[in-house]
Amino acid sequence: MSSNSDMNPAEATEGGMDLFGRYLSVWVALAIVAGVALGQLAPSIPETLSRFEYAQVSIPIAILIWAMIFPMMAQIDFGAIVGVRKEPKGLAITTIVNWLIKPFTMFAIAWFFLMVVFEPWIAPALASEYLAGAILLGAAPCTAMVFVWSYLTKGDAAYTLVQVSLNDIIMLFAFAPIVVLLLGISDIQVPWDTVILSVVLYIVIPLAAGYLTRRTLIARRGEQWYDEVFMKRLGPITPAALIVTLVLLFAFQGEVILENPLHIALIAVPLIIQTVLIFFIAYGWAKLWKVRHCIAAPGAMIGASNFFELAVAAAIALFGLQSGAALATVVGVLVEVPLMLVLVRIANNTRDKFPA
Repeated sequence: MSSNSDMNPAEATEGGMDLFGRYLSVWVALAIVAGVALGQLAPSIPETLSRFEYAQVSIPIAILIWAMIFPMMAQIDFGAIVGVRKEPKGLAITTIVNWLIKPFTMFAIAWFFLMVVFEPWIAPALASEYLAGAILLGAAPCTAMVFVWSYLTKGDAAYTLVQVSLNDIIMLFAFAPIVVLLLGISDIQVPWDTVILSVVLYIVIPLAAGYLTRRTLIARRGEQWYDEVFMKRLGPITPAALIVTLVLLFAFQGEVILENPLHIALIAVPLIIQTVLIFFIAYGWAKLWKVRHCIAAPGAMIGASNFFELAVAAAIALFGLQSGAALATVVGVLVEVPLMLVLVRIANNTRDKFPA
């Protein structure tokens, strides 16, 4: 997941998790309360904002999503990818788990729980929307928060950056086909043009903008200024945009939450199981291949966590602000940070099981 999206590699290495990242679940919970209250007490606000749409895309939400994603894209150095030649195993594990295993285990686990186990408590149509949200989460591996997990597990920050960079490149080409395939298996019909629009809006454009910004400013001011001045100034934009987005999202989701509070807990079950499963698949595989812990731990964290900004954006674009899919992606934000902190502790406690 990308949760602490304002954290660039330098900050993750030097300062660890900041106040926002450490208490992300608290901020999300407060955003839920504020959003539900806004929707109930001032319904005209979300109603007015919902009118600003183009091709099923909410313009206010799109602006906020760009604000969340751009700092992540601006921190990526694609030139670092050549360094993987020295230790390719860690990158191979991360890539295979993220793109050949994770989306499909997420689909299987979420389908089993939401469509079968929880069938008595969730209407079929709503369960399908929740499943769609889970699919969007499963098809989007983490990008930014990984730098925090890497720091907390004493990971190799440079190698983590390479893993994240390659994931972003693969995401450009793999996210839309995987989402369309799994949504189709689920009998959820989504037009290709809508999915591709989401990819262009929330991956291609921010990625291109981030690349050009990084290249231009480093050429003019130097890499040290870019990391220590520009990125630190840019950082606070992401958490602010995230909280505002969640408040608006829950302003539209208020009725659903008030009428179905049990659904929040039910959605969380398959998401938690998926997170733990993917972590141990990647972490165990790295142990069998004798990958160094400083590479194995961050690599396992990338697969276990999600690029929730993209998932939320895609859910909103595909199904709307008031959809069950959007709600499911936000539940992913709510449960992920505390769970990932548990996995960080597990990784640190098993460091001696890996090569020095």
